[in-house]
Amino acid sequence: MVASTADSEHRSTKSPALGLRLLLLAALSVVLLVVDHRENHLDAVRKAVGTAVYPLRILVDAPVSTWQWIRDNTTSRNELLLEISRLNAERLLTHARLQRFTALESENARLRAMLDATSKVRDQVQVAEIMSVSSNPFRHILVINKGTRDGVFNGEAMIDADGVVGQVIEAGLLSSSGVLISDPDHALPVEVNRNGLRTIAVGTGDFDRLELPFLPNNADIEDGDLLVTSGLGGAFPPGYPVALVDSVTRIPQGPFAEVTARPAARLNQVREIMLISAAGSTGEEERPAEEPGEAESGQAETALPTAQQGPEDE
Repeated sequence: MVASTADSEHRSTKSPALGLRLLLLAALSVVLLVVDHRENHLDAVRKAVGTAVYPLRILVDAPVSTWQWIRDNTTSRNELLLEISRLNAERLLTHARLQRFTALESENARLRAMLDATSKVRDQVQVAEIMSVSSNPFRHILVINKGTRDGVFNGEAMIDADGVVGQVIEAGLLSSSGVLISDPDHALPVEVNRNGLRTIAVGTGDFDRLELPFLPNNADIEDGDLLVTSGLGGAFPPGYPVALVDSVTRIPQGPFAEVTARPAARLNQVREIMLISAAGSTGEEERPAEEPGEAESGQAETALPTAQQGPEDE
């Protein structure tokens, strides 16, 4: 009983001291706030305290910062891998398109050349595409996507923008087979455009070489002479370029000279050909009367050899 009374008296005596301390501390805080606000005397103290607790802040923030760094790096790597995959796919697609554009550009150039050549041809013309080429190295046979339904017939001439390519040998309903002038079994009546000298151009099995085996040693033929169709065979209209003479070897002890020529058309690279029929067989007589001027210009453009035979005609 006496002890409890003593404890209560002790607490009562200390309570005013704690309240006084609290009051003094509050007053001191207010004074410090006012002084610091006006004079900034506690900046050095705050800086010192901030410097002292900085390592503690780093230590406390380390787990969170480490996790954030790991997450950012992992996300960035995944995004980078996805971006690389996307760019690789786009690059492959772009290369494929560029290759296609290159092929289209070449095709466009060929078709423009053929269109320009078609405008100079007065005979009946239709364009056909090559579907396949014979794998037999001794036969130069190709298949085109035109047949009798399109008016193709056996023996019809095939040319491209540069010159004569060959002729149709078997016309089917939807497709036809043709033989190139370089085939060993093909012979084509030609004449020298310079002087009208007529002969036969025979295929050799080489896309870049034709032979003229029936020219005597004294024949008037020279390197660089242009050979054109003579029209005598009936299949090829006259005046179309066939080849350029590239060698003439005269053999005194032999009856004939050795003459070779290079085809004007690139026979092993052709993709589209023109099928032509002689104007006389396609109703040339039914043309209007005002076309004689066009006929003269057509003969000039196709360089008919008869136009250059003035001396002989005289």
